[in-house]
Amino acid sequence: MSVTIRIAIGSIFVGLIVLALKTLAWWLTGSVALLSDAMESTVNVATAIAALIAIRVAAKPADHGHPYGHHKAEFFSAVLEGVMIIIAALLILRESYHGFMEPQLPDAPLPGLLINAAAGGLNALWCGLLLRQGRRLKSPALVADGRHLLADVITSGGVLLGLVLAIATGWAILDPLLAAIVALNILWSGWKLMVASLSGLMDEAVPESSLTAIRDTISDHATGAIEVHDLRTRHAGSVTFIDFHLVVDGQTTVEHAHQICDRIEAALKSRLPEAQITIHVEPEDMAKHSGVLVLD
Repeated sequence: MSVTIRIAIGSIFVGLIVLALKTLAWWLTGSVALLSDAMESTVNVATAIAALIAIRVAAKPADHGHPYGHHKAEFFSAVLEGVMIIIAALLILRESYHGFMEPQLPDAPLPGLLINAAAGGLNALWCGLLLRQGRRLKSPALVADGRHLLADVITSGGVLLGLVLAIATGWAILDPLLAAIVALNILWSGWKLMVASLSGLMDEAVPESSLTAIRDTISDHATGAIEVHDLRTRHAGSVTFIDFHLVVDGQTTVEHAHQICDRIEAALKSRLPEAQITIHVEPEDMAKHSGVLVLD
């Protein structure tokens, strides 16, 4: 079992524990704001399950029907998570509206607040692990889950602070107001997540810093070639796809051209171990001499 899958399974168990704690906090207090926090945790559990399924699918090797692999499955998971976050936000807004109509101060505030704080602390620890490991493993599903939890941690902290103020001041209207603020924050988080995931599904190129590193690596290890042009990149999950045209002297043997390609591929893979590289070799009369990476 891979590290990514183990972390995804851990997210489900952590999500269930946090959901149980937040539901208990809401049950003790009757707070609409704490109910909104608990409702977001139901999304956490559902999306953690979706992330696990997507990661397992993405890990499948390429086959006849999917010759480029199944890496984009993680992007679908992240899009689904964004949709579910938005749905949760709309449900929370509905509850906050009813709270505005009949505002009430929470019951048994101290036990409920302490339990909710414990749930938020657990979420914060797991969020940090997801973001670190997701970036290290280049897993969009884990990173998306971590960003969602980060939004949850921030809003949970705001809810707790606001409820303390509501209890201290006696302003019952603060409870549904906090729920509405939480919903709007979740709505924005879900939208950003969907936009980021859709860029991967649309075969967006790697960031400019990564592209520069790829260009430099090719230039440093393409001794014997003339130029590189039509360099294209895209990413899908942990895999970076790189393809380009390599121009060599017309008298270069197939064996020598192949050696140059092997050297470039080895250098790129040392920087991007999961990279899939395609090189098209061309004779010198195909050189473009403009807008290309010219090699010594």
